[in-house]
Amino acid sequence: MATSDWTPLHNRFYRKIEQYALLWRDVDLSKHLVAAAQLGGPIALIRNDSASLALKASLGAKQQLFIYTASGAEINCIQWDKGRIVAMAWSNSERLICVIDAGTVRTTDMWGDAISFSLGMEASEYGVLDCQFTSNGLVALTGNLKLILVEDIANPRPKLIPDPGIVVKPSTWTLILPQHNASSQSIEILMAVKSTLLLIDAVTGSFQDLRIPGGPFTSISVSPNTKFIALLNSTGKVLVVSSDFTKQLAEFNTGMSQAPIQMAWCGNDSVTIHWEDLVLVVGPFGDCIRYVFDGAVTLISEIDGVRILTNDRAQFLQKVPGTTEDIFRIGSTAPGAILYDAFDHFGRKSPRADENIRSIKQELSLAIDSCLEAAANEFSPTRQKSLLRAASFGKGFLEDYNAEKFTNMCETIRVLNAVRRYCHMTPEVLVGRLTQRHQYSLALNICRYLKINPSRVLIHWACTKVRTAGGTDVNLLVQEITSKLSSIPNPTSYLQIATTAYHYGHTKLAALLLEHEPIAAMQVPLLMSMESQDSLALARAIESGDTDLCYAVILHVKRKHPMAEFFRILKQGKSPVAMSLVQVYAKRVRDVQLLKDFYYQEDAKSEMAGVLVAESFELMQVPSRINKLRDAQRLYQESKDHMFEAKALDDQVKLLQLQSTFERETGQTFSNLSVSETIYKCLVLGHVNRAAKVKADLKVPEKRYLWLKVKAIVEQRNWEALEKFVKTSGKVVSLSSIIEVLIQKNETAQARIYSDLLSRTQQSAQDAPSFLSLFRGATVPNSGSGSPRVDE
Repeated sequence: MATSDWTPLHNRFYRKIEQYALLWRDVDLSKHLVAAAQLGGPIALIRNDSASLALKASLGAKQQLFIYTASGAEINCIQWDKGRIVAMAWSNSERLICVIDAGTVRTTDMWGDAISFSLGMEASEYGVLDCQFTSNGLVALTGNLKLILVEDIANPRPKLIPDPGIVVKPSTWTLILPQHNASSQSIEILMAVKSTLLLIDAVTGSFQDLRIPGGPFTSISVSPNTKFIALLNSTGKVLVVSSDFTKQLAEFNTGMSQAPIQMAWCGNDSVTIHWEDLVLVVGPFGDCIRYVFDGAVTLISEIDGVRILTNDRAQFLQKVPGTTEDIFRIGSTAPGAILYDAFDHFGRKSPRADENIRSIKQELSLAIDSCLEAAANEFSPTRQKSLLRAASFGKGFLEDYNAEKFTNMCETIRVLNAVRRYCHMTPEVLVGRLTQRHQYSLALNICRYLKINPSRVLIHWACTKVRTAGGTDVNLLVQEITSKLSSIPNPTSYLQIATTAYHYGHTKLAALLLEHEPIAAMQVPLLMSMESQDSLALARAIESGDTDLCYAVILHVKRKHPMAEFFRILKQGKSPVAMSLVQVYAKRVRDVQLLKDFYYQEDAKSEMAGVLVAESFELMQVPSRINKLRDAQRLYQESKDHMFEAKALDDQVKLLQLQSTFERETGQTFSNLSVSETIYKCLVLGHVNRAAKVKADLKVPEKRYLWLKVKAIVEQRNWEALEKFVKTSGKVVSLSSIIEVLIQKNETAQARIYSDLLSRTQQSAQDAPSFLSLFRGATVPNSGSGSPRVDE
C-alpha cells in the first residue's frame, strides 16, 4: 500500500525511505569524523577516536581518509599525515575542505588532488578550535577565541574578523548566509555564549546581544532556505525563530536534558534531533515523531528532507510531497486521486472509470499535472509507471493538453532513476558532478538524452587519461583522444588537456595535443612555458595575427636566450614577420643595442651606420662622437650606393674638430651647431679668419657665405660695413635680400633707405614697389650717424 510507510505529524505525513544497504564494511560512525555532501553527494570518513589515533601514532602509521559514494562504494583512500582534522565539509564543487588544528586548510577532490593554504598567524600560533562552513568558504575559531573568515576556498584570502570581544568558548555556533538574509549583505555568525546569543557581522566584527530568553543553548541549526533558526537549550526545549529574530514560530519540550549529538533540519518544515539510539522529528505545531536506531547515526540536511546514515543503511526522511499525499491519502477527493482511481477502474474494465473522468472534467488538466509531479517524487519505478499511465489516460480526454509536459517528465524521471537528486540541480551541474566522479558513460548518456554539449565530459575524461598515462604509447593515446573529441560537432579546445599533460611531466604528449588546438593563439602561452618549443610558439603567434601576442613571445624568447640564439629562433620560422616586429619594437622603445644586434645579424651595414650616427648625437664628449661617426663612415664606404653619406660624415667630423678648436681658443660654445650656424657665429663674434677657414675646409659656396656675412653685419648693426658690402658685393647678394634681412631684424629705417636705393638704381624694378609698400604710413626714425652715405 502506498501509505504504509507514512507517519502522521499533526496534519502532515512523513515517510522514511531506505535508499541503500551501504556497501562499506566494518564502519562504526561513532568513531569517525563524517562529512557528507548535499544532493546525494560523496561521504568522507576519517577515524577520530583517541585510542585508534594513539595506536597509529605509536606505530608511526598514517591515518586513512576514505571517500565513498552515497551508497557506500569506496571511491578513494587517501593516506593522511597532515595533522588532526578539526572539521571537514564538502564545497559546492565537491572538494573536501579539511581544517587542521595547526591552522592550515587542505582541500582535495575525490581523487586526492590537493591544495593547502594557511589561515594566518593567529591560527598558526594558537591553533583552531572549531570551524563552520559556507557553500565555498569557512569561518574558523582560533584557540585565543578570534574568528577568521575565508570567503572562497578557490581564491583563499584569510581575513581576521575584528575582535567582537569573546572571552568564553561558545557552547555552539553556526553561520547565517547572506543570500537570503534581507537584513545583512554579509555572512553573520550566530554564537551561543553563556546564557545569551550573539549575532556577529563577519565583515565589520560588530555584534549585538539578541537577548533571547531560554539559554544557555547547546545546539543551533539554520534551515536550508535560511528563513528559520532552531535553538535547543540545556533543558531540552526547542525554539524555532525567524532568521531576523523578530518572531518565535514554535516551541517544543523534548524532555531530554542531555545535549544532543546532532541537530539538523528536515527540509524547511521540521527539525530532526539525534541523541544516542534516538532521532526525534519536531514539527511546527508541537508534535513529534520518534525513530529508534541501533548504533550511531549521522544526519545530512537536504533541501527536501534529511539523509540518515547508520553503520549499514542510508535512509531518507522527508515530508510526503503535497501531490503524492493528495493522490494516495485515504479518502482523498483531489482531482489527481480521482484520475488515478479512474485509471485503476479502467484497468479492471469498470464503468466507474467514465464516471470519475466526468466528475473532474473541468479539472482534468490539473489532475494530469498532479500525477506527473507525483511520479517524479516517487522512488519506486512500479509506482512511477502507474502514475505516468494514469496521466497518459487522462491526457486522452483532452484535445488541447500540452503533450510536451508529459514527454519532458518522462525524460526527467528516466534521469532521476539514475541520479535521484536531479530535480534540485541543473542538468549542467549534474553532468559536472558525474564527470568529477569519473562516471563518464552515464554523463555522456545524459548529455545525449538531454541534448547537452558533451565536450566538458570528454575533456575531463581526456585529462584523466593523460594524468594516468604512465608508459602508454603517446601516439596511440593522442589518437584515442582525438577520435573521441572529433565526434563532437563543434570544435573542442585541446588546451586544457595539453596543460594537464605538461603539468604531469608528459611534455611530448602536450606538444602533440596542442597541434590539434583549433585556435592558434590558445597554444602560445603553454608553448612558451615548455622547453624547446619557442620556435613553435612564435610560429603560432604569427599565425594568430595578434601583434601583441607576437611581441609577448619575442620578448619572452629574448629574456630566455642569449642574443645569438634569440636571432636563430626568429629565423627558424623563415617568416619575415618576426624580424620586422623586432626592428619595429627596437625603434619604438629606442633599444639601440637590440637594433645594432638586429642589423648585425641581417648584415645591414647602412642601417647599422644610421644607428651609429643617431647614437653619436647622444654622446656629450666630442672624441667619442667622432669615433662613432668614423665607424659609421667606414660602413657607408663599403657600399657604392652610400658614398654621399660617407662624404657627409667626413664633413661632419671636420666640423666637430673645428668647433672643438674654436671652443678652446675663444671660450665660446660651438657644439651642436650646423656649418652655417658656425660661420654665422664666427662672423658675429668678429672671427672672420675662423669663418673663412670653415668656408674653405667644408667648401661652403661663396653666395651662402656672403649671405651669412650680411646677416652677421645686420646683427652687429654695423651700417658702414653694410654700405661697403653693398658697394663691393651687391651683384652677388641682391638689395632685395638685404632689405628682407633688415625687415626680419626690425631695422625698418635702414630697410627704407635701401628700398629707396633699390628704386632709384632700378636694380629690381619688380621688387622695389613690393618692399616700399611695407613701409607705407610708417614713421621713419632718425637714422643716426651710422647711416650709410650713398652718392646719387
